[in-house]
Amino acid sequence: MNAERYHRQIILKGFGPENQVKLKRAKVLVIGAGGLGVPVLSYLNAMGVGTLGIVDNDVVSESNLHRQVLYTEDRIGQSKVHAAKEKLRAQNSETEIQDYKTYLDVSNALEIIKDYDLVVDASDNFPTRYLLNDACVLLKKPLVYGALHGFEGQVSVFNYQNGPTYRCLFPNMPKADEVPDCNQHGVLGILPGIIGNFQALEAIKVLTNMGTVLSGTLLLYDGLSQRVQRMNFTLNPENLKLDRLSNNYHFECEAPIKSIETIEVQNLLKDRAIELIDVRTVTEFNANHLKGAKHIPLDALEQRVNEIDMDAPVYIICQSGIRSQKAVRLLQRLFPDKEFINVAGGMTV
Repeated sequence: MNAERYHRQIILKGFGPENQVKLKRAKVLVIGAGGLGVPVLSYLNAMGVGTLGIVDNDVVSESNLHRQVLYTEDRIGQSKVHAAKEKLRAQNSETEIQDYKTYLDVSNALEIIKDYDLVVDASDNFPTRYLLNDACVLLKKPLVYGALHGFEGQVSVFNYQNGPTYRCLFPNMPKADEVPDCNQHGVLGILPGIIGNFQALEAIKVLTNMGTVLSGTLLLYDGLSQRVQRMNFTLNPENLKLDRLSNNYHFECEAPIKSIETIEVQNLLKDRAIELIDVRTVTEFNANHLKGAKHIPLDALEQRVNEIDMDAPVYIICQSGIRSQKAVRLLQRLFPDKEFINVAGGMTV
């Protein structure tokens, strides 16, 4: 361990060399290398956490750059985990970095998480959050949570020393049409940095047993007023009685949606006739779209379904895959005998 690198940290009263050694021995897994994951990874790496794992299957896009400050313009189109790994190694060559270019799902969650001391949830969707919570409960791993909405953010620590879990705070997964979409509603570039740094701080506190961990407490941050509030919640012991992962980590009361990757749908557009419906806004569609796509915004879809060629295979695309899932749900309700296919990852892939 390079003591000179961490000197200002080591001499801090209440921290000392013993806590620096704890960080060196620690293994932290970060789920998501986007707006929240970037500050978490950057600071844990800089502060000397010995092993960092990164799980993400996305690529860097231009629309990421205003908030995901680890990436630069020359990384657009590259895998986030690979770009992040290179940048983090340049920042601190002592850190062991494990990269997992994949989506976290039931088939791999337990295997990936099992060797880490702590998990940071920097994901951006509810199915992953519930899966991650349940996996951490089964494996008895503390989970540092962060989430964003508009100008506000949330932070908490779940499953810490058998404390409350994510399901104690949010028992049931919301429906797809209740989920806000940052690609449609936006996110202020600085906010993920603030919330991500709160998450990194909680991770350090858990690893070193310093201070008071946000276990059983949800921190609510309002960026416009710089107001921080706290909401306490308690453990429901039933939420600790898991014996396996579920097979239905999808939006409540809804069956899984059939999906296809963006590159596959591009090949289908070349090779045979399909109906590709782009449900983004006019501004997004005009800025960039796949050749051959038909534009019907999500908020007009129900009124314009007659424009869709139902005799062809119908694929739905948006910016990230969230609005397209909502569109598929809508169309399935209107045409229960027709199959509609979501383009996973959308135009950001």
